[in-house]
Amino acid sequence: MNAATQTRPSFARHRRNDFDVTNTVQVSSTAAVTAAVCELFAAQWPDESLARLRQTLATFDALFTGRLPGYNGVDTVYHDRQHSLDVMLAMARLLVGHERSVGAAERLGFERASIGFALAAFHDAGYIRELGDPIPNGALYTSSHVSRSAKFLEHFLPTIGMAHWIPMATRVVHYSGYEVPFHKIDVADPRDHRVGHLLGTADLIAQMSDRCYLEKCRDRLYPEFVLAGTATARTQQGEVQVRYGSGLDLLRQTPNFVDTMMRERLDGQFGSAYRYLEPLFDGENPYLLAIRQHMSFLQRVLQTENWRLLRRNPPIFTHDPNPLPSVRQLMLLHLRDLWGNR
Repeated sequence: MNAATQTRPSFARHRRNDFDVTNTVQVSSTAAVTAAVCELFAAQWPDESLARLRQTLATFDALFTGRLPGYNGVDTVYHDRQHSLDVMLAMARLLVGHERSVGAAERLGFERASIGFALAAFHDAGYIRELGDPIPNGALYTSSHVSRSAKFLEHFLPTIGMAHWIPMATRVVHYSGYEVPFHKIDVADPRDHRVGHLLGTADLIAQMSDRCYLEKCRDRLYPEFVLAGTATARTQQGEVQVRYGSGLDLLRQTPNFVDTMMRERLDGQFGSAYRYLEPLFDGENPYLLAIRQHMSFLQRVLQTENWRLLRRNPPIFTHDPNPLPSVRQLMLLHLRDLWGNR
């Protein structure tokens, strides 16, 4: 399928675990995503150089694979390399779809779109530990990872000649997280807020439409939440407060999470920005379709308690070739210390 002129998606019966919602782009491969993104940008902006775009993707790959000097590479098992590549592809599609949907005065333009793509590439850079960091896993940076991502962007943008975008980029990247309330993100141009809406949308729809979203929530997001202190934490009174008691408990709460994200963020604060995908897919939205399918299937699992239906075991794309045992060991140590010190 031509990535730049995608029409009605032809879904394969058996979507591959590390492919996008159309089953046409391998989102575990930086090379495959680079080709798809460059095709989209070249079709929309045929007279522009894609050198900065390619450099963004090359730097992303070096950072996440542990080849960028000063960094360890990604070690978070849910927020792995595939997740960010999936977000980048979704963001590129949203950016191009947006330009095809609005009038000239509202268009972002090539340079602002390039910044938006860089935000997608590095929105989770803050999970990556620097050499010498005292913590054992990037999941412990969960509560501050977007601010850390903003710091990375401060260093990266001058390397591609876009230092003048730093004030905007370091604010707008917070549309992908929870550290800064959206009404406090201060940028002068309304188009910058639109970039943020597209970024937040890409982040949510990419992960919730992932073919293995349910298994990844159970097996990978839960350990990250434990290490982050999100699943279980100690109150000021010294009591242990449990939000998610297990990976299965997290899944039981996932329908409410997805409903809340749809209502408050995707349809609310982000203004249904996912609709900008429709020009690329002949009026359809494969991401929303996949999310609805996941939620329908999860309801079936919850009603029957037949957890064996969730049997996918997709690969993890981190710097560590065998990361789950390490993360699970850290999780068990954290829980033991938490409950043992009551």
